[in-house]
Amino acid sequence: MNTVIPQGYKSVLGIYDTQKAISLLKRIFADQLAGALGLYRVSAPLFVPEKSGLNDDLNGVERPVAFDIANTDTVGQVVQSLAKWKRLALKRYDFYPGKGIYTDMNAIRRDEELDNLHSIYVDQWDWEKVIERKDRTTDYLKSAVTAIVGAICDTQDTMQSIYPQLALGGKLERSVSFITAQELEDMYPKLSPKQRENAYAKEHKTVFIMGIGGELRSGKRHDGRAPDYDDWSLNGDILFWYEPLGMAMEISSMGIRVDPEALDRQLSISGCDNRRELMYHKMLLNGELPLTIGGGIGQSRLSMLLLNKVHVGEVQASIWDEQTITACADAGVMLL
Repeated sequence: MNTVIPQGYKSVLGIYDTQKAISLLKRIFADQLAGALGLYRVSAPLFVPEKSGLNDDLNGVERPVAFDIANTDTVGQVVQSLAKWKRLALKRYDFYPGKGIYTDMNAIRRDEELDNLHSIYVDQWDWEKVIERKDRTTDYLKSAVTAIVGAICDTQDTMQSIYPQLALGGKLERSVSFITAQELEDMYPKLSPKQRENAYAKEHKTVFIMGIGGELRSGKRHDGRAPDYDDWSLNGDILFWYEPLGMAMEISSMGIRVDPEALDRQLSISGCDNRRELMYHKMLLNGELPLTIGGGIGQSRLSMLLLNKVHVGEVQASIWDEQTITACADAGVMLL
């Protein structure tokens, strides 16, 4: 998919008001998120040691940006997300069940295919919270999703009170429709995973698709997930139907994290047994890390959603291909 600007689109906010609104939105939502989930802000790394096992492998095919560090024998990798680092941090900071952390995560994903929603620069709120064994349930996962969606909707209400012109985009649906990836496949067996998401989200508006990573009954996966952070039976994606682009917009990927048993199983299924010797994976398999739930919430995606923008380049600065630059220029869309 390439960049396509809807005919007749014009931003309701000028370039400077957009910049001010992005800053305000991020501050408001961070406070809402922290209050809803019991989180404290912490600092986070831009890069991690290559051999630590702390970097996120995403779908397993993306190439992390790596560099050698002078006067050491260490190779650093720019993070692709902080899914694993956060869990180790919770152990080091001695957090207890019911409390957690969030941080501003900045990443480079150089293999990303560029379009209206995707950039090689990724910015998100990464969060992680300590839970108890009894909390590793679908109900607990749903309660966290509902809290996050509530924080997003509350932020939208505040932004629309400050910038009334944003109300032209309407209100997000607060009620979440929960469905599993398998149920979605059964409902739309002839559609691709992305087409299923669009069809369901168009009808239900705010959606959480559960159980992503493992094979469905068709033998295919709804989407890829690394085997060593989410428990594939207790995870999912938050999506909102976004009318300006006529598609479902994923805002968050999240889940209850693997315990030793789930990690052991998913490493075997994925053919990733070599990771068992990495520092992080050894600690997890030995039960030395706390049980947690966590995820990432896209900062630029949320800015698009709440500021009625149609291209991610309107809310972040990055590098774009010629097709994107031309399409935006022809439509009068200014890339930051």
